[in-house]
Amino acid sequence: QVQLVESGGGLVQPGGSLRLSCAASGFTFSRNDMSWYRQAPGKKRELVAAIASAGGIANYADSVKGRFTISRDNAKNTVDLQMNSLKPQDTAVYYCNTHWLFKNYWGQGTQVTVSS
Repeated sequence: QVQLVESGGGLVQPGGSLRLSCAASGFTFSRNDMSWYRQAPGKKRELVAAIASAGGIANYADSVKGRFTISRDNAKNTVDLQMNSLKPQDTAVYYCNTHWLFKNYWGQGTQVTVSS
């Protein structure tokens, strides 16, 4: 059974940092690309960052380039999202995502609120 469990969200002031983590189980983590998405109130869910299975290639949404960094630890089955220079428009629920055996899997989400 595939499970994705996010942690690390919270309230932070503009310009601050947060690190999200996703613990994965139930599939061969080292063979899967992993992604982080986010969904703000009233908006569609959007891709924030993605990382290839071996960890060498990462892609980012234009809105977070230079501020966010995705990384993974294939020994621990975790994928992290380091978020720096946070802005109020980064406020959203952040979701971990993967595909396995032709199905799309999501974590429960973790809330990130950027506000003074």
